[in-house]
Amino acid sequence: MKKGFYTIMAAQFFSSLADNALLVAAIELLKSGNAPAWQIPALTPMFALFYVLLAPFVGSFADAVPKGRVMFFSNSIKVMGCLLMLFGGHPLLAYAVVGLGAAAYSPAKYGILTELLPPSQLVKANGWVEGLTIGSIIMGILLGGQLVGPRLAPMLLGFDLPLIDTGVDTPPEAAIAAMILVYIVAAVFNLYIPRTEAALQPLVLRPSLLVRDFARCNARLWSDKLGQISLATTTMFWGVGGNLRIIVFPWAAAALGYTTTQASSLAGVVSVGVALGAVWASMRMRLDKATGVIPLGILMGVLVIGLNLIRDVWVAVPFLILLGLAGGYLVVPMNALLQHRGHNLMGAGRSIAVQNFNEQACILGLGAFYTGMTKLDLSAFTAIAVFGMVVAGVMELIRRWHLRNCVVHRDEVERLLAIARTDRH
Repeated sequence: MKKGFYTIMAAQFFSSLADNALLVAAIELLKSGNAPAWQIPALTPMFALFYVLLAPFVGSFADAVPKGRVMFFSNSIKVMGCLLMLFGGHPLLAYAVVGLGAAAYSPAKYGILTELLPPSQLVKANGWVEGLTIGSIIMGILLGGQLVGPRLAPMLLGFDLPLIDTGVDTPPEAAIAAMILVYIVAAVFNLYIPRTEAALQPLVLRPSLLVRDFARCNARLWSDKLGQISLATTTMFWGVGGNLRIIVFPWAAAALGYTTTQASSLAGVVSVGVALGAVWASMRMRLDKATGVIPLGILMGVLVIGLNLIRDVWVAVPFLILLGLAGGYLVVPMNALLQHRGHNLMGAGRSIAVQNFNEQACILGLGAFYTGMTKLDLSAFTAIAVFGMVVAGVMELIRRWHLRNCVVHRDEVERLLAIARTDRH
């Protein structure tokens, strides 16, 4: 791997670490403020909101500005969201601002991989990036749980600045303040990300043109016989994964009687499985064989339903690792295939923006669906069962869709797979 790849990995690690620790802090902030129960699962769709609304614009911006600078600006926006949450803003609104920073960050983070590395290294690179990201998710969720817990929270609250009243008086507020420092560390790494030789594309300032361009790119990726399957699969995976981080908390409370700090450990366990699956896939899978992992998406839905049968933590831990393992092995090759097709069809930033739009729209939709079930006072067990059935059903439809493509559009599918197999530049 090129030297700049490791700088990108370091920046991604700290930014993702802070994102996930902040999520746990926001959950505890809502709980301590006696917010309605539906507001906790609403954090996920609020984070995804700007991914969807700004999708036509962030891809163009990522292709027009050096991507390291884009990532620096994005982390600065996340700091603003933390400050808003810290000094009186509603946690849902403040977390949406953090999501705004993340929406701008993602096209640059993934787009620079296709500029820096040849297609032959994309699966390996995605395996390492996803593995590192999952590692940061594990550590972030665990860190967030500990920062609001009874051991570390008093230590954080014991720090005082001379002659300054910070207004940080509760454990979740102290955790949020700590995350500001982590985002700053990520921003420093962003400054050292190298410029690639890829030409910058002109930034179009007319929103109507950007929306039309984005719609054209979106339609082009959905019409590609491999792009549509990889996009549908990764969209569903992130829709599940994005909401599962939240769903684990009410499930752990109902099934095991866990607090926020205890439940954060189980949320981290899922991510351990994803990391293992991601690294395993990066070593075993080839780009032209990526579609063979689609049945693992169906298994994910079935395993989500299976959560309702668990009442013992010693059963829960290996079960959650298995759930994560299936997801990690699914997403790495499909994500690499999607990046490969997107890079061949349009600019790297635009293709990632299209990917983010669809994935975050799924996160938003599934999150709103789960939030609605919670607001209707369905139990955590019922909501999880319905959620899992939807996931398994949609993934089965995607599997049948690909099989139909292989029969009806056989020549085109084989041609695109040949490109994935031979393109090494």
